[in-house]
Amino acid sequence: MTGQNDGLDQRFALAKTLAEEAGLMALDYFNKRDSLVIETKRDLQDVVSIADRNVETLLRERVAAAFADDGFLGEEHGYQDGTSGYTWVVDPIDGTAPFVNGMPSWCVSIAVIRDGVPVVGVIKVPCSQEIYAAAQGHGATLNGTRLQLDPSRNLQNALTGIGSNNYVTPQRVGHIINDVLARGGNFIRNGSGALMLAYVAAGRLVGYYEPHMRAWDCMAGFCLVNEAGGRSLPFSLEGEKLFEGQPVLASNISCYEELADIHQAALAM
Repeated sequence: MTGQNDGLDQRFALAKTLAEEAGLMALDYFNKRDSLVIETKRDLQDVVSIADRNVETLLRERVAAAFADDGFLGEEHGYQDGTSGYTWVVDPIDGTAPFVNGMPSWCVSIAVIRDGVPVVGVIKVPCSQEIYAAAQGHGATLNGTRLQLDPSRNLQNALTGIGSNNYVTPQRVGHIINDVLARGGNFIRNGSGALMLAYVAAGRLVGYYEPHMRAWDCMAGFCLVNEAGGRSLPFSLEGEKLFEGQPVLASNISCYEELADIHQAALAM
């Protein structure tokens, strides 16, 4: 069995390779999206396509071939336990709704967690040919260029990403947006929480908040933001918590406390 302090670099390298391969597969499906079979999940806004399932199958098979003892959690095919201490957490296409509607704001998100911490985060954005990559202690990069957050960017002079879904009431979402605007900020939502977290790491957004997200949507983004010098709200990965939706907040340190206040106010609703 691999020791828990061994193999991080190898997994980081594989994650980057797989993100490129999965991105090419997903982009091919995107370019042929009119022929895809689209299904709804729990509501009409929550969709899945054969592209999601096949991209995840590619990732799952490649990880199993390279690290047979690693665990694997994917959005489409569920969880397989491992014994190495490492677990891959994957969203094959985050932003399926933009994907099937022909918009470029979708990505492939690949994370590796160890001891309840995301230690690798790679996000590939095929439509813009961008790859965000981070590993614990290695920093974060965008297409190979080091990312470091600028603390002069704050809630008032930058954009904040806000996420929503039908696990969160419209009233709560409206309250969150109202709170951001009342503090002199502005917001954006592009349909992919993972991509907006990558944008936080790149300094394009000053923060991202969503009251309910799953691990496969946010683990890679957490690693990216933390390695770029930002801060994130703790997200429990213990036991069944790994599969449950939890609040997600990641931001520049300049506005973390303000966004945490907005989060607390939203919880009180």
